[in-house]
Amino acid sequence: MNWARRLAPLRYLLLVVVAVATLWPGINRVPPFDRDESRYAEATAQMLDSKQFIDIRFQNHPRYLQPAGIYWLQAAAVSALSTPEARQIWANRVVSALAAVLAVLLTCRIGSTLYGPGAGLLAGVLMAVSVLLGVEARMAKIDATLLATVLAAQAALLEVWRRRDEEAPGRAAPWVFWAANGVGLMLKGPVILLITWGTLLGLAVAERRVRWMRRLRPGPGLLLMLAIVLPWLIGILVVSHGLFFERSVGTNFLGKIAHGQQAHGAPPGTYLGLFLLTFWPGSLFAARALPWVWANRRTPEVGFLLAWVLPAWAVFEAVVTKLPHYVLPTYPAIAILTAGALVAPEMPATSRVGRGLTTVYGVLWLVVGCVLGLAGPVLLVVFEHRLSLVPVLAALVAVPLVVQAWRLVGQARRLQALALAAVASAVIAVSTYSVALPELKVIWLAPRIAAAVRTFRPCPDSVLASASFSEPSLVYLLGPQTQLIGAAAAADFLKAKPACNLALVDKADAAAFLARASALGIAPKPLTVIDGINYSTGRRLALTLYDAVPPPAPPAPAPATPTAPAAPAPAP
Repeated sequence: MNWARRLAPLRYLLLVVVAVATLWPGINRVPPFDRDESRYAEATAQMLDSKQFIDIRFQNHPRYLQPAGIYWLQAAAVSALSTPEARQIWANRVVSALAAVLAVLLTCRIGSTLYGPGAGLLAGVLMAVSVLLGVEARMAKIDATLLATVLAAQAALLEVWRRRDEEAPGRAAPWVFWAANGVGLMLKGPVILLITWGTLLGLAVAERRVRWMRRLRPGPGLLLMLAIVLPWLIGILVVSHGLFFERSVGTNFLGKIAHGQQAHGAPPGTYLGLFLLTFWPGSLFAARALPWVWANRRTPEVGFLLAWVLPAWAVFEAVVTKLPHYVLPTYPAIAILTAGALVAPEMPATSRVGRGLTTVYGVLWLVVGCVLGLAGPVLLVVFEHRLSLVPVLAALVAVPLVVQAWRLVGQARRLQALALAAVASAVIAVSTYSVALPELKVIWLAPRIAAAVRTFRPCPDSVLASASFSEPSLVYLLGPQTQLIGAAAAADFLKAKPACNLALVDKADAAAFLARASALGIAPKPLTVIDGINYSTGRRLALTLYDAVPPPAPPAPAPATPTAPAAPAPAP
């Protein structure tokens, strides 16, 4: 704790270093992920090409899921750092990477306000090394950016709430609160309101007082929030003839409540079970903080953080569609509660049952940490049949650190344990994203297909029809003209332009493809085979790239032979 206090004056600078060193490695090495990241990136590229900044599309399909805010941010990053034609996914990821660092700093700010600089530093570290934020920081999606926006709103709300009994509260905080809500609406619709307004509801129920909320200036604040989001909403209403609201609200948002969309349905309690992994290594320290949280549940600071977590978490667990990143906006509050317990002078006594459950949870935590540490080198051996030096060295460093951290937790040396676990998590993240994942070629089918197309294409404008691999990463790497169609349709596509078009067909679909090609009178010629695993479906594929041998031209008619004049008939 003495070290935490000594480092506290430099906590923001230290957290920038820790966050960049932990969350950024690999963003320029890992190929585009399927499926959401590639859809966002391709839609952004098409938006820049078409200059259509209202009606966002993936190929010819409208992206009527969320507002356009994330596409605008990614478009700005691509325009500043790259070009749409270059298809450099790291440029799109810069938005998430920067937002993740900002989220770490805002977590520290809120933690420092509630429990002091030392707790703020520890809370920021817990977020920076968490597994889930590490994933989202490296993906060109909404969630890391939404997290930073939520934290900006919550930091402003905290400033108003903690000064609720003062004569002259801060003037800027209410405007920051409503502006952040408006930006959040432009990113992912009403999801941000579930957190910010849910916190207000939780505080109202817990404290039984709402008069202080007038200091948020709800009248002009709502006008500011609407001023941010309404211009685009009006534009998309006109352009889509109302279809955007039908799909985004009716199908995407409300549809997730009662149905498990895209096979992502799961029962209540799923997020609680996933927490061990998604918040690792902080999950064990959060579990051990529960007695302290319960003992201090009536304090204003814990009350504010519980109002942040509990209403939103309950809704997320009740919604049928579940993805791990949905609960990410609640993790900073959990990190701050954990940090508050870590800096507390004493921990309350725990019952025998509680100690037993914590012990079991600690063993599971140890298993998860060892699996994460060994995953890189093991996967490379299993799928690539080789050892890679950096992942092996990382495992040799990380796994002993995880074991030692687990032992220190058992000895109640919590801060030393957190330090070792954080270093282990950082080592694992850097090794995994910088080396292990990029070298796992078997799962990166789209980059290998794109390279083969560029090598074998017969024309500069050759277009690929993919009959057996229909992931959006292929469209992102080869462009929106790429056709994702069936085997028979791929043969028709070759027939349409046999001198230039290409087809990609798995061995399971080859019979249907070749039969249709034969009926069309073309002879597909295999160029190369790309073998690997489609990790989105779990299928092993052997994809053959074909071009077409055009049907032979009909023989030219023989030139007419001049006919000699007939001899005159003999005289009788």
